[in-house]
Amino acid sequence: MSAVARVRAAYERIDAVDRPEVWISLRPRDDALVDAASVDERVAMGQELPLAGTTLAVKDNVDVAGLRTTAGCPAFAYDPPSSAPAVERLVAAGAVVLGKTNLDQFATGLVGTRSPYGAVRDARRPERVSGGSSSGSAVAVALGIADLGIGTDTAGSGRVPAAFQGIVGIKPTRGLVPATGVVPACRTLDCVTILAGELMDAERAIALMRGPAPGDPTTREWPADAPLAAPPRPRVAVPASDRLGELSPAAVAAFEAAAERLAGNGAEVVDVNLAPFREAARLLYEGAFVAERFAAVGEFIRGHRDEVDPTVGAIIAAAEAVPAHRLVADGERLERLRISALDELRGADALLMPTVPVQPTIATVAADPVGENSRLGVYTNFANLLDLCAVAVPAGESDGGHFGVTVFARAFADRVAADVARLLVRAPLAPPAGPPAIELAVVGAHLSGQPLNCELTSRGGRLVRPVRTAATYRLHRLATDPPKPGLVRVEQGGASVDGELWALPPAGLAALLAALPAPMALGRVRLDDGSEPIGFLCEPGAAAGAEDITAHGSWPAYLRATAAPALL
Repeated sequence: MSAVARVRAAYERIDAVDRPEVWISLRPRDDALVDAASVDERVAMGQELPLAGTTLAVKDNVDVAGLRTTAGCPAFAYDPPSSAPAVERLVAAGAVVLGKTNLDQFATGLVGTRSPYGAVRDARRPERVSGGSSSGSAVAVALGIADLGIGTDTAGSGRVPAAFQGIVGIKPTRGLVPATGVVPACRTLDCVTILAGELMDAERAIALMRGPAPGDPTTREWPADAPLAAPPRPRVAVPASDRLGELSPAAVAAFEAAAERLAGNGAEVVDVNLAPFREAARLLYEGAFVAERFAAVGEFIRGHRDEVDPTVGAIIAAAEAVPAHRLVADGERLERLRISALDELRGADALLMPTVPVQPTIATVAADPVGENSRLGVYTNFANLLDLCAVAVPAGESDGGHFGVTVFARAFADRVAADVARLLVRAPLAPPAGPPAIELAVVGAHLSGQPLNCELTSRGGRLVRPVRTAATYRLHRLATDPPKPGLVRVEQGGASVDGELWALPPAGLAALLAALPAPMALGRVRLDDGSEPIGFLCEPGAAAGAEDITAHGSWPAYLRATAAPALL
């Protein structure tokens, strides 16, 4: 579908669903169509636009040039001089902004009702909350208006509405997506998040949004050991249902079914103690970290109490009284909890949790705005405090609505979290993107299914594709334990050998090289497409007198040909 056709369809859908509370500012249709026509022209000229024709809804605490930023408070509104980098990068890739979406005011809430622009209702059950604070972006995606929704996530604001709306929400490691151009909630904990109908679409968008922004003090870059993939059999920590607290029988059944699906699709499920996670979660609002919310907008709220949502105003105004020594003490307490939580995850690649315990009605939240909101953060509040990344995905239904789960992983293990989530939703593999990687060609015992393949997967390696070498090599069987072949480049009489191309984190490749035994070596291997990645080679002297097995075409083919026949 062309960009123009997709934008037209989006505005027709906006008219059809009649959900004005989703939007704070909607772009004129003709303006969006002009941008869409420009995208189609660029594609026709041969430009590569990975998001060509994608429609985008942007939470109204994130700047978009030409549209006012309100953060859900008309008196706070301003006209930004430029778009936030997260928006600019998606637009540069071909996305078309439809407008700015409603939110819990100043991104303070998980319900989606704390807004003078109206409570954002659930896409399927309008008497229920949509989830916040990225409520409008999530519902715009769930209603089929926007392909992608930009949100923010400090306490769960991207993951909670994703669960209620039956869509995907990715909260990356803090700092990988710049927060420049975002009205802060808690500046040191804020994350820009993405909402999408499918995991692969969300992964692609996050990959395009990542990267440092000049002058952003929260920016972080990938470390050299950031894993590129989950291991073939990831270990996932899953709490027993009776430790989760208030889940209905239907929600318990849905969560247990998700854990069983993980195990059935190849994960190893292990038990986990949630105590340090729960204690850390309580610090976000019950501890001194709420002072960051006053630092962000407290002065404005002090002078505009009559123009601020009463619940939001009360929460942020109360934070002014938090003493500095308490913030320091809570910071020290959090560091100890982070150590305890990571100890609980020792040996595990990821953690699986329900995203939310229950989806309340709008009336229930109105009767108890603070209590009901607090319940929704019990499984989400700890993530940024403990420096975890998270991927929220649908996991069936319970109690008449959507049920969602979240896969958490350590900081910078974003690819691991996405791979584990893929075991739950059976999504296609996303295009390679993310941590730095070095490609490595293998032809022997490091191939998939071979005994040394774990040396790649345990170091965060990811299989890229099958490959063949150029026809300039001979393959020899070496007298090693375990048996492995040696690849030697020759001037004449060479042939192509089948292998695999893997990607490894730089630190992983360095560790592999440090442990590499003689006579193996790393060097450039020429492939039949002309590329020359680093690959495993063999010292020529070690191949002298060794059995030449080149005629088999590959190491696995040689092993099959020489295997002892099975006894009947």
